[in-house]
Amino acid sequence: MYTKMEKKQFIIFLIVAYGVTYLMGLLMWAGYGKSDLSVFPNAQMMYPAAGIMLAYLITRSDDRLVPKGFYRCFILLTVVMIAAAVMSVISPQELETATGSISVWYLAVNYILIGGSVLCWIFLLIAGKERWAAYGLRWRNWKWAVACILLFLFLYFLRTAISYGLGGQLEMFGAIMTSSYTWIYIATMPVNFLLVFVAFFGEEYGWRYYMQPFLQRKFGLRGGVLLLGVVWGLWHLPVDFFYYVSPDQGVIMVVSQIITCVTLGIFFAWAYMKTNNIWVPVILHFMNNNLAPVITGTYSADVLEGQVISWADIPFALIMNGLIFGFFLLAKPFRESQGQTADESKE
Repeated sequence: MYTKMEKKQFIIFLIVAYGVTYLMGLLMWAGYGKSDLSVFPNAQMMYPAAGIMLAYLITRSDDRLVPKGFYRCFILLTVVMIAAAVMSVISPQELETATGSISVWYLAVNYILIGGSVLCWIFLLIAGKERWAAYGLRWRNWKWAVACILLFLFLYFLRTAISYGLGGQLEMFGAIMTSSYTWIYIATMPVNFLLVFVAFFGEEYGWRYYMQPFLQRKFGLRGGVLLLGVVWGLWHLPVDFFYYVSPDQGVIMVVSQIITCVTLGIFFAWAYMKTNNIWVPVILHFMNNNLAPVITGTYSADVLEGQVISWADIPFALIMNGLIFGFFLLAKPFRESQGQTADESKE
């Protein structure tokens, strides 16, 4: 079913996306409790796209349509991010500010992400429409794209409202949604996306553009997406154990992560199949991560680090995410044998 070249591409992808991730996980383990590990999640998000880009550069070097400049820029940025993550453990440095200390490396990575995003935009624009179309980088089906984004926003806030309501805190949700800070934060999100898009593109170009059609060809439209959700969840192992929660809650976080990745992955897959536009899941992923500070009322990305989770949270997460996002597994694109996958965007 797969050619020799495709198998080689898959092996290279796995080595980068999973091999580098788990090697860096060992470094996170060594640095846990001693260093600020906040650089690692940002770096890890780059690995999936870097993996398939490297695979294409190696196996399709003669293809003039490969956007080599963009790919090389992205891979170089990934290497710089890895170096910053390594340095944050072997040479931790803190900078004193008026509000407390902050990791020098975390601060540096923010500038690296912004500068890298700008450079990648430049190389992407230089690549041109023909290369965009050949390697899934073109913006397509804008009406459905906008519809998918708006639908996700509605479902995201619906899930949040239900969660607050069941917890008897609906007034708190109302206070968050009527706060001026909320709308200022949301208003700045488009600009923020343009400045840090590489991290979210890093995941979605690897998972949705490459891995989803690869698995769907072997396991079917639904089976491939469900399996992708599981392997995507397991890919988070290092950050699940050493960043999102403390190691003693790591197993619970892994289970919760798989539930999230399977259910959100279904919606992301549906949106991608509906639009054949990789930028849609990239934007959805960005919104999912960056709206968390809003719905918690903290307006700070720190809310993602050092969470507290219990087994009692798992059934609720399964039911809520399953009903709101997992339900899309029954949608029309998953029932059609000609369901659109990323393979079509490369033809």
